[in-house]
Amino acid sequence: MRKLPQSKLDVGIIAFDLDDTLLNKDVQIMPLTVAALQSCAARGIFVVLCSGRTENAILPYVRRLDIAGTQAGRYIIAMNGATIYDMHERRQIYARTVDGDVLLYAYREAEKRGLPCQVYDPATIYPSKDNEWTRLDVELCGLSMEVRPDFADFIKGGQSKMVIPGDPAALQTLQSDLKRALGDRAVIFVSKPYFLEIMPAHCGKGEALLELAKRLGIPPERTMAFGDSMNDESMIRLAHHGVAMRNGLPYIQEAARYVTEDDNNHDGVGNFLRDWVL
Repeated sequence: MRKLPQSKLDVGIIAFDLDDTLLNKDVQIMPLTVAALQSCAARGIFVVLCSGRTENAILPYVRRLDIAGTQAGRYIIAMNGATIYDMHERRQIYARTVDGDVLLYAYREAEKRGLPCQVYDPATIYPSKDNEWTRLDVELCGLSMEVRPDFADFIKGGQSKMVIPGDPAALQTLQSDLKRALGDRAVIFVSKPYFLEIMPAHCGKGEALLELAKRLGIPPERTMAFGDSMNDESMIRLAHHGVAMRNGLPYIQEAARYVTEDDNNHDGVGNFLRDWVL
């Protein structure tokens, strides 16, 4: 079933997931989509890249859009909504952390299963031990890696998020166990099949989007978000105009108000903006 608007949409802020949403299979933003986002910013619509990546790992795509110098392009949401960064002031203006005892519990449960864990700062990934999954993340995000043999001590003060990488089947089982044990003390989800994420309670891309919109004086009914996967669920649900990608998970498409006609390899975002916003 097609899920498209009936008329042009009035929006003041749009959040865009990166992987498999704004980015194609070559991990690039295609020219038509770049032009559409630049047109949105030129009209005063805030364009906000919103990713599970750190601030530094988002910056190459900020440079690709070439709108960071404008008021409409000055903000990014990183770490799946745990931080909001103001590029004009070069500082975090919003930050949430997972309690250290929650992280320690999840780390010990992962260790029992032979799974590593990793946490982040803007430039570096810190795994509990070297592993192929963290190296994949390093390659994907362009960050440094520093193994922390003292991982338990390193995380006990709290972190923006922790990722448990590994075999997808093992992560599904661990996800169920952690959700049952931790309840509402953390947000727990699989972002990519091989990444299980432990986030602060009541925290996500959607919550960060609404917080930023509030600070900018933009009412909730003028918010929009594009996404494809489970780490996009909160912004698809909380944005007034939640848009799922055609290539997105069935659950996300069902939760969204709209679904793009084209996938991420065929300017799904850019074509939707051209047809329904610009």
